[in-house]
Amino acid sequence: MGMATESQFHVLAVDDSLIDRKLIERLLKTSSFQVTVVDSVSKALEFLGLQESEQRINHHQEVKVDLIITDYSMPGMTGYDLLKKIKESTSFKDIPVVIMSSENIPSRINRCLEEGAEDFFLKPVQLSDVDRLRPHLLGWRTLVKI
Repeated sequence: MGMATESQFHVLAVDDSLIDRKLIERLLKTSSFQVTVVDSVSKALEFLGLQESEQRINHHQEVKVDLIITDYSMPGMTGYDLLKKIKESTSFKDIPVVIMSSENIPSRINRCLEEGAEDFFLKPVQLSDVDRLRPHLLGWRTLVKI
């Protein structure tokens, strides 16, 4: 349970709010995670190599992401849309996805969990929430035998 093992976990954080992005980035880095932050679903898909453009690059094979944490409500595509795209992807379908929202709407939470989200955090995200990510990360690592 040393720092070296935990620092190998790479989390992609997606949120359109600068304040929320900075908060989640700080919490994740405090917990020794490697963090990539983007401000939209389209940028997350681009980072993963899942964008639906003519110039599709197979760079997703080079990207190692252990977990995706995304806001639910964002302009354009929502966190739920990102969750569906991840779960439809052959390359990323097994990566744990956690949804965050400032709105406590049970039907929304249930829909995300039914679609394959590992967890649903209410904002503001706290350090205790970040601690809840570890079992998902360890389970994912065991699944892919890294």
